[in-house]
Amino acid sequence: MIETSYLKGHFLIAMPALQDPNFTKSVTLICEHNAEGAFGVIINHETEVNVSEVFEQLHMTPAEGNPYLEQKVFLGGPVEVDRGLILHKPTGTWDSTICQNEDVALTSSLDIMQAISSNQAPERFIMCLGYAGWGAGQLEQEIAENAWLSGPADYQVIFDTPIDQRWQAAANLLGIDLNLLSSDFGHA
Repeated sequence: MIETSYLKGHFLIAMPALQDPNFTKSVTLICEHNAEGAFGVIINHETEVNVSEVFEQLHMTPAEGNPYLEQKVFLGGPVEVDRGLILHKPTGTWDSTICQNEDVALTSSLDIMQAISSNQAPERFIMCLGYAGWGAGQLEQEIAENAWLSGPADYQVIFDTPIDQRWQAAANLLGIDLNLLSSDFGHA
């Protein structure tokens, strides 16, 4: 019997040859992965939208002096891009949270947005619109086709590494320099 290895709590790192514009040079934190499929959020694709615009869309009036208003929102993936998700340090009690480990959690409920709006945000957070999703066996097939590298996630890459360095930083955790890999990987 073949044992399936699931990637919850791992980074999915796009190989240089991956040309899908949704995932080019992306790092995705896998939040759930089982026999039915997988989903995660991309942690290094910023949008031009900032947090204040999300509050405006939600008809929320942020507290005066809110320090998060100019923070950029990330494109978490191409699925349900009108859905907001917060990747954060696992502090607070929220209505809908998936805990990854003691360092990272993902929350999709409105109560965390209200907390951010009222200056009671988790210690560190990334606001994402949308998520990445794969059907049963799809992610495993893409990995077999060399579209992705995977390795354990590191919260320092998520929260402390400059956005434009996260792709290489995630690969560095595996001892891989992506600049040395050919974008024609797998072709003779």
